[in-house]
Amino acid sequence: MTQPWPYPRVFAHRGGGAFAPENTLAAMREGADRGFRGVEFDVKLSADGEPFLLHDDTLERTTSGNGPAVSRTWAELARLDAGSWHSPRFAGEPLVRLEAIARALRARAIAANVEIKPCPGRDAETGAAVARACAALWHGAPEPPLLSSFSVEALHAARAAAPQLPLGILFEPGEIPPDWPHLLATLGAQALHAWFEDLTPTCVEAAHHAGLRVFAYTVNTAADADRLLQMGVDSLCTDRLDLIGPGGTPPPGL
Repeated sequence: MTQPWPYPRVFAHRGGGAFAPENTLAAMREGADRGFRGVEFDVKLSADGEPFLLHDDTLERTTSGNGPAVSRTWAELARLDAGSWHSPRFAGEPLVRLEAIARALRARAIAANVEIKPCPGRDAETGAAVARACAALWHGAPEPPLLSSFSVEALHAARAAAPQLPLGILFEPGEIPPDWPHLLATLGAQALHAWFEDLTPTCVEAAHHAGLRVFAYTVNTAADADRLLQMGVDSLCTDRLDLIGPGGTPPPGL
C-alpha cells in the first residue's frame, strides 16, 4: 500500500531554478517568493566535514574559487563569491551551510529534497554526515527532508545513520535498470527519482503498485509537466519557475 506523500507536486530545482545562483540562500528565497513550497538542492562535505551546498566537484563553474571543493575547509569556502557567475544582481552571494538552509526553509514551512552529492571517494562519509545533520536540523518537523542520491553507497550510509528519513534513488538519464524495484526495496527507499523522459505510465503504475513514489527531474516545459502529472508522477523539479507554477500548471498571466 502506498504511504501518504507529504511533499508538494513541484520543487524548485537547486533552490531558484534559472532565476538565481543555484544552491544559495538567494536561490531558496527566489523559489519561496515565487510560491514554491518545495526546493531541491545539493549537499557535499568540505575538507573539514561541514555539510554545505554545491553541485559540482570543482568550484570554477559557480564560484570565484577553483579546484576541487574537497580540498577547501569551510572557512575557505565561505569567503568565495557564489553569485557573480549568475548575474550582477547576486554579486557577493556566498556559499551556504546546510544548517543555514534548514533554518530558512523551516521558518517558511518549505519542504526540502536534499540531494547527497559526494565528492569523489567520500560517498559513505557524506551520506552518513548529511543524514545525521538533516535528522537533527529537521527534528520535529511535520515534513522531514527527502534525501536522494545517485550514489547507492551514500544512501546505504544515510539509511544506517538516520533510518527515520525517507530516501529516493536517483538514476542517470537512460539508465533506469530493470531491477529498480528490487534496488529500492533493498535500500528501504520510498521513491524512484528519474529523468523525466525515461518515465512511462507502466513504470509509474509499477512504482505505485509497489507502494513507492515517483519523482521526475528536471522538467522545463509546461507540456511535459502536465503530461507527467497526468501520468501519476508524484513530484517533479524544474528550472523554469516562469513556465511551471508551484501546482504544476503555468503561472497566472501565461
